[in-house]
Amino acid sequence: MFVKEIELALLSGEIDIAVHSAKDMPATLPAGLTIAAFPKREDARDVLVNRWNAPLSKLPSGARLGTSSPRRTAQIKAARSDLEVVPIRGNVDTRLQKAASDDYDGAVLAAAGILRLGRHSEISAYLSPHECVPDVGQGALAVQVRESDGETINFVRAIDHAPTSVAVRAERAFLVAMGGGCTMPTAAYAEIKDDTLHLLGMVARPDGSEIYRVSESYDCSNPEEAGKSIAALLLEAGGARIMETI
Repeated sequence: MFVKEIELALLSGEIDIAVHSAKDMPATLPAGLTIAAFPKREDARDVLVNRWNAPLSKLPSGARLGTSSPRRTAQIKAARSDLEVVPIRGNVDTRLQKAASDDYDGAVLAAAGILRLGRHSEISAYLSPHECVPDVGQGALAVQVRESDGETINFVRAIDHAPTSVAVRAERAFLVAMGGGCTMPTAAYAEIKDDTLHLLGMVARPDGSEIYRVSESYDCSNPEEAGKSIAALLLEAGGARIMETI
Protein backbone atom coordinates (compact mmCIF):
# COMPACT_ATOMS: atom_id res chain seq x y z
CA MET A 1 0.00 0.00 0.00
CA PHE A 2 2.74 2.47 0.96
CA VAL A 3 4.81 1.57 -2.10
CA LYS A 4 1.85 2.26 -4.37
CA GLU A 5 1.22 5.67 -2.78
CA ILE A 6 4.84 6.69 -3.28
CA GLU A 7 4.81 5.42 -6.87
CA LEU A 8 1.70 7.48 -7.63
CA ALA A 9 3.49 10.57 -6.29
CA LEU A 10 6.45 9.72 -8.52
CA LEU A 11 4.29 9.26 -11.63
CA SER A 12 2.42 12.52 -10.98
CA GLY A 13 5.64 14.51 -10.68
CA GLU A 14 5.02 15.38 -7.04
CA ILE A 15 8.38 13.78 -6.25
CA ASP A 16 11.36 12.86 -8.46
CA ILE A 17 13.05 10.10 -6.44
CA ALA A 18 11.53 7.34 -4.32
CA VAL A 19 13.44 5.15 -1.87
CA HIS A 20 11.84 1.81 -1.01
CA SER A 21 12.71 -1.27 0.95
CA ALA A 22 13.40 -3.58 -2.00
CA LYS A 23 11.57 -6.51 -0.44
CA ASP A 24 8.35 -4.48 -0.28
CA MET A 25 8.28 -3.80 -4.00
CA PRO A 26 5.98 -5.85 -6.26
CA ALA A 27 7.52 -8.18 -8.82
CA THR A 28 6.61 -5.90 -11.73
CA LEU A 29 6.86 -2.12 -11.75
CA PRO A 30 4.19 0.30 -13.02
CA ALA A 31 4.67 1.50 -16.60
CA GLY A 32 6.87 4.58 -16.68
CA LEU A 33 8.94 3.77 -13.59
CA THR A 34 12.33 2.10 -13.20
CA ILE A 35 14.78 1.24 -10.43
CA ALA A 36 17.87 3.35 -11.08
CA ALA A 37 20.02 2.18 -8.17
CA PHE A 38 20.44 -0.36 -5.41
CA PRO A 39 22.75 1.03 -2.69
CA LYS A 40 24.99 -1.42 -0.83
CA ARG A 41 22.93 -4.08 0.87
CA GLU A 42 22.70 -4.50 4.62
CA ASP A 43 22.78 -8.01 6.12
CA ALA A 44 20.02 -9.95 4.32
CA ARG A 45 19.59 -12.69 6.92
CA ASP A 46 16.73 -13.29 9.32
CA VAL A 47 17.43 -13.34 13.04
CA LEU A 48 15.96 -14.76 16.22
CA VAL A 49 15.26 -12.68 19.29
CA ASN A 50 14.19 -14.78 22.28
CA ARG A 51 14.13 -14.95 26.07
CA TRP A 52 16.77 -17.69 26.22
CA ASN A 53 19.19 -15.95 23.85
CA ALA A 54 19.38 -19.30 22.08
CA PRO A 55 19.73 -20.46 18.46
CA LEU A 56 16.83 -22.16 16.69
CA SER A 57 18.09 -25.66 17.46
CA LYS A 58 18.25 -24.97 21.22
CA LEU A 59 14.80 -23.45 21.71
CA PRO A 60 12.59 -25.52 24.05
CA SER A 61 9.72 -27.45 22.51
CA GLY A 62 6.54 -25.39 22.41
CA ALA A 63 8.33 -22.04 22.39
CA ARG A 64 6.13 -19.28 20.92
CA LEU A 65 7.83 -17.33 18.13
CA GLY A 66 6.21 -14.28 16.61
CA THR A 67 6.15 -13.65 12.87
CA SER A 68 3.46 -12.79 10.35
CA SER A 69 5.60 -13.82 7.38
CA PRO A 70 4.41 -16.99 5.58
CA ARG A 71 7.98 -17.44 4.30
CA ARG A 72 9.47 -17.40 7.81
CA THR A 73 6.64 -19.47 9.25
CA ALA A 74 7.06 -22.25 6.70
CA GLN A 75 10.83 -22.49 7.14
CA ILE A 76 10.71 -22.33 10.95
CA LYS A 77 8.04 -25.06 11.01
CA ALA A 78 10.03 -27.16 8.52
CA ALA A 79 13.07 -26.98 10.82
CA ARG A 80 11.23 -27.22 14.16
CA SER A 81 7.65 -28.51 13.84
CA ASP A 82 7.42 -28.56 17.66
CA LEU A 83 7.57 -24.76 17.90
CA GLU A 84 4.48 -22.56 17.92
CA VAL A 85 4.51 -19.72 15.40
CA VAL A 86 2.10 -16.90 16.26
CA PRO A 87 1.26 -13.64 14.43
CA ILE A 88 3.07 -10.46 15.40
CA ARG A 89 2.64 -7.01 13.85
CA GLY A 90 4.12 -3.54 14.10
CA ASN A 91 7.39 -1.85 13.27
CA VAL A 92 10.72 -3.26 14.45
CA ASP A 93 10.60 -1.47 17.79
CA THR A 94 7.04 -2.67 18.47
CA ARG A 95 7.86 -6.26 17.57
CA LEU A 96 10.94 -6.27 19.78
CA GLN A 97 8.80 -5.02 22.68
CA LYS A 98 6.18 -7.71 22.02
CA ALA A 99 8.87 -10.40 21.74
CA ALA A 100 9.94 -9.58 25.29
CA SER A 101 6.36 -9.65 26.65
CA ASP A 102 4.54 -12.54 28.30
CA ASP A 103 2.61 -13.23 25.09
CA TYR A 104 5.70 -14.41 23.21
CA ASP A 105 8.94 -16.27 23.84
CA GLY A 106 10.63 -14.53 20.94
CA ALA A 107 10.30 -13.38 17.36
CA VAL A 108 11.83 -13.76 13.91
CA LEU A 109 12.84 -10.50 12.21
CA ALA A 110 15.05 -9.20 9.43
CA ALA A 111 18.57 -8.47 10.59
CA ALA A 112 18.70 -5.27 8.52
CA GLY A 113 15.94 -3.51 10.46
CA ILE A 114 17.54 -4.25 13.82
CA LEU A 115 21.04 -3.34 12.67
CA ARG A 116 19.88 -0.04 11.17
CA LEU A 117 18.40 0.86 14.55
CA GLY A 118 21.68 0.03 16.29
CA ARG A 119 20.04 -2.70 18.37
CA HIS A 120 22.25 -5.62 17.31
CA SER A 121 22.86 -6.56 20.97
CA GLU A 122 19.26 -7.82 21.14
CA ILE A 123 19.82 -10.46 18.44
CA SER A 124 19.92 -13.98 19.90
CA ALA A 125 20.99 -15.81 16.74
CA TYR A 126 21.37 -15.29 13.01
CA LEU A 127 19.60 -17.73 10.69
CA SER A 128 21.82 -18.73 7.78
CA PRO A 129 20.33 -18.29 4.27
CA HIS A 130 20.30 -22.06 3.87
CA GLU A 131 18.38 -22.40 7.15
CA CYS A 132 15.89 -19.63 6.37
CA VAL A 133 16.13 -18.28 2.81
CA PRO A 134 15.69 -14.49 2.99
CA ASP A 135 12.93 -12.64 1.21
CA VAL A 136 13.60 -11.29 -2.28
CA GLY A 137 15.42 -7.98 -1.84
CA GLN A 138 15.67 -8.26 1.94
CA GLY A 139 18.24 -5.88 3.40
CA ALA A 140 18.42 -3.79 0.22
CA LEU A 141 17.06 -0.38 -0.71
CA ALA A 142 15.72 0.40 -4.19
CA VAL A 143 15.85 3.91 -5.62
CA GLN A 144 13.03 4.41 -8.12
CA VAL A 145 12.61 7.19 -10.70
CA ARG A 146 10.60 7.94 -13.83
CA GLU A 147 11.94 6.21 -16.94
CA SER A 148 11.69 9.45 -18.88
CA ASP A 149 13.85 11.40 -16.41
CA GLY A 150 17.29 10.68 -17.83
CA GLU A 151 19.01 13.41 -15.82
CA THR A 152 17.80 12.00 -12.49
CA ILE A 153 18.59 8.44 -13.57
CA ASN A 154 22.21 9.40 -14.29
CA PHE A 155 22.40 11.30 -10.99
CA VAL A 156 21.03 8.40 -8.92
CA ARG A 157 23.23 5.77 -10.57
CA ALA A 158 26.19 7.25 -8.71
CA ILE A 159 25.03 5.39 -5.58
CA ASP A 160 24.34 2.08 -7.33
CA HIS A 161 26.29 -0.80 -5.76
CA ALA A 162 26.98 -3.25 -8.59
CA PRO A 163 27.11 -6.49 -6.54
CA THR A 164 23.85 -5.59 -4.78
CA SER A 165 22.23 -4.64 -8.09
CA VAL A 166 23.17 -7.95 -9.72
CA ALA A 167 21.97 -9.96 -6.71
CA VAL A 168 18.62 -8.23 -6.25
CA ARG A 169 17.85 -8.18 -9.97
CA ALA A 170 18.39 -11.96 -10.03
CA GLU A 171 16.10 -12.39 -7.02
CA ARG A 172 13.38 -10.22 -8.54
CA ALA A 173 13.55 -12.17 -11.81
CA PHE A 174 13.04 -15.33 -9.75
CA LEU A 175 9.96 -13.78 -8.17
CA VAL A 176 8.48 -12.93 -11.57
CA ALA A 177 9.16 -16.45 -12.84
CA MET A 178 7.46 -17.95 -9.78
CA GLY A 179 4.31 -15.97 -10.44
CA GLY A 180 4.92 -12.61 -8.81
CA GLY A 181 2.59 -12.24 -5.86
CA CYS A 182 1.76 -15.93 -5.47
CA THR A 183 0.40 -16.92 -2.08
CA MET A 184 2.80 -19.81 -1.44
CA PRO A 185 5.93 -19.11 0.64
CA THR A 186 8.72 -18.51 -1.87
CA ALA A 187 12.12 -16.89 -1.45
CA ALA A 188 15.42 -16.34 -3.20
CA TYR A 189 18.79 -15.08 -2.08
CA ALA A 190 21.72 -14.19 -4.30
CA GLU A 191 25.28 -13.18 -3.48
CA ILE A 192 28.47 -12.72 -5.45
CA LYS A 193 31.62 -14.53 -4.44
CA ASP A 194 34.77 -14.72 -6.57
CA ASP A 195 32.98 -13.01 -9.47
CA THR A 196 30.33 -15.74 -9.49
CA LEU A 197 26.62 -15.29 -8.78
CA HIS A 198 25.41 -17.85 -6.24
CA LEU A 199 21.64 -18.15 -6.15
CA LEU A 200 19.41 -20.02 -3.68
CA GLY A 201 15.68 -20.54 -4.18
CA MET A 202 12.95 -21.94 -1.92
CA VAL A 203 9.27 -22.82 -2.04
CA ALA A 204 7.25 -24.50 0.71
CA ARG A 205 3.79 -25.32 1.90
CA PRO A 206 2.57 -22.76 4.44
CA ASP A 207 2.77 -25.27 7.31
CA GLY A 208 6.32 -26.33 6.41
CA SER A 209 5.25 -29.92 5.80
CA GLU A 210 6.89 -29.88 2.38
CA ILE A 211 9.79 -27.65 1.37
CA TYR A 212 12.21 -27.49 -1.54
CA ARG A 213 15.46 -25.55 -1.80
CA VAL A 214 17.80 -25.48 -4.78
CA SER A 215 21.07 -23.64 -5.36
CA GLU A 216 23.18 -22.98 -8.43
CA SER A 217 26.03 -20.75 -9.57
CA TYR A 218 25.90 -18.45 -12.61
CA ASP A 219 27.85 -15.87 -14.52
CA CYS A 220 27.15 -12.35 -13.26
CA SER A 221 26.52 -10.94 -16.73
CA ASN A 222 22.82 -11.83 -16.90
CA PRO A 223 21.19 -11.89 -13.46
CA GLU A 224 17.66 -11.90 -14.88
CA GLU A 225 18.31 -15.16 -16.73
CA ALA A 226 19.90 -16.61 -13.59
CA GLY A 227 16.75 -15.79 -11.63
CA LYS A 228 14.56 -17.48 -14.21
CA SER A 229 16.85 -20.49 -14.25
CA ILE A 230 16.79 -21.06 -10.49
CA ALA A 231 12.99 -20.80 -10.56
CA ALA A 232 12.83 -23.47 -13.25
CA LEU A 233 15.16 -25.75 -11.27
CA LEU A 234 13.06 -25.26 -8.16
CA LEU A 235 9.85 -26.15 -9.98
CA GLU A 236 11.49 -29.23 -11.47
CA ALA A 237 12.74 -30.32 -8.04
CA GLY A 238 9.17 -30.55 -6.72
CA GLY A 239 8.09 -26.98 -6.35
CA ALA A 240 5.64 -27.31 -9.24
CA ARG A 241 3.55 -29.74 -7.19
CA ILE A 242 3.28 -27.19 -4.40
CA MET A 243 2.48 -24.35 -6.78
CA GLU A 244 -0.31 -26.39 -8.39
CA THR A 245 -2.22 -26.27 -5.10
CA ILE A 246 -2.61 -22.47 -5.29
